[in-house]
Amino acid sequence: MNTDQPDRDQLHRIMEGLSDGVILIEPAGRIVWANEAALQMHGCKVLSELGTTVKAYEQRFALTLRGRQPLPASAYPMARLCRGETFEQLVVNVHKAGQPEPDWVHRSRGLVLGCGDAPDCLALIICDATEAFEAEERFESMFNANPAPAVIVRLADLRYVRANEGFLELTGWNADQIIGKTLYEIDILAQSAEKDKAKARLAAGEVIPQMEADLPLPSGNSKLVLLAGHPAEMPNNEACIIFTFADLEPRRRAEMALRQSEERFATAFRFAPVPMLLSSLDGHRILNVNHAFLALTDWGYESVVGRKPADIELFESSATRREIEKMVAESGSFRGHELQLKTRTGALVTCLGSAETVTINGQYCILAAFQDISERKRTELDLVAAIEGAMQDSSWLSQKIMDRMAALRGPTPMRGSAMASVELTAREREVLALITKGMTDDAIADALSLKRNTVRNHVARLYAKIGAHSRAEAIIWARDRGHQIGFVQAK
Repeated sequence: MNTDQPDRDQLHRIMEGLSDGVILIEPAGRIVWANEAALQMHGCKVLSELGTTVKAYEQRFALTLRGRQPLPASAYPMARLCRGETFEQLVVNVHKAGQPEPDWVHRSRGLVLGCGDAPDCLALIICDATEAFEAEERFESMFNANPAPAVIVRLADLRYVRANEGFLELTGWNADQIIGKTLYEIDILAQSAEKDKAKARLAAGEVIPQMEADLPLPSGNSKLVLLAGHPAEMPNNEACIIFTFADLEPRRRAEMALRQSEERFATAFRFAPVPMLLSSLDGHRILNVNHAFLALTDWGYESVVGRKPADIELFESSATRREIEKMVAESGSFRGHELQLKTRTGALVTCLGSAETVTINGQYCILAAFQDISERKRTELDLVAAIEGAMQDSSWLSQKIMDRMAALRGPTPMRGSAMASVELTAREREVLALITKGMTDDAIADALSLKRNTVRNHVARLYAKIGAHSRAEAIIWARDRGHQIGFVQAK
């Protein structure tokens, strides 16, 4: 070097106290001096351990780029200086020879000192960035491992500087499409529930509270999310804000499906031909009734909805109402329960009622349906009364009437089908056969040479065995089982 020894010593003393490492190199490649900081950044105590030449340095230390790609010796900072190159902010990993993992991270810059084409000295200035990069790696690791989708926006220029895997999977964006873009280019707040409030807090670097937003997707569509923003500081001390997201799209689809289902239910409920009533499970307040219910009871919609069945005396008696409420409370439903509804004018309508506990709009309700059987009941009662009257002289009963009586009791079993077996004595068979012929107790007593009271006893025991309460029921029972008891009734 073409410098006087006193000047060089003074320069060394100045550089010795620096926190940055300084290594001085002759253009020919000899390492002539290094301050204490530079030695410590290489794990050396004396200059000889660093290497007396650039070639010796290359043998003792292996350099790689931050992505762990090996750096060829010709690209080492010292080699570039020897070729007269200057550079700024070159970041490399420094490994001791033979070690796979780096020991330090150096941020280097190179200076060529001197005038003209013949430099006097080459200076390599090193900043130990190991802790900063380790902190950044920890931050990156934690950020990427966060299961919640997240992006980081730098407050200085509102650019996206990080996006984790969760965010990329949620949106379908890739990292190249996000990183470096500004919040104005991909505006995650544009469709938020409180856009102005969110942007004001972002500008002030304050917490952005949770709010719903439609997140833009690369396809041009959007996805419903819950977002929140939290101020943070990057390892390089840059102020930023971390946005986290929760996917609400499944909830929106479920709500839409539920809404469509409830709309279909409302339509079916309103136009169903069967009278129906919807009431709350707690308090039994009427929530809705359909057209058929209003037509049956003659009530107006406004006069019914919002009131309780007791308020409009819907049932024939309070006992009936309490019985229905008890059945719902105990089992949650009932089927085919005969009851009487009271119309607006006080007339009674005989119905078969059924009820089921359902959930409508998140509320537990009772859905009740009523089948009007008034006409059927009147027809049955009229027919039974006519038969009972005809039994005074049942010998003329036609087969058609007998079939109708059987139908009233229930479906007629097919011949040969299994029926409950009843053991009758020979005398009971005789009495039953004569009953089917329409004979009175007196006539049966004469035919069998029995006393009238004896015949009555036989008839009573016969009724008890076959479960009949009248001659008409006994005739129907005998007709259904004629092949089993050994005779066929007279027609």
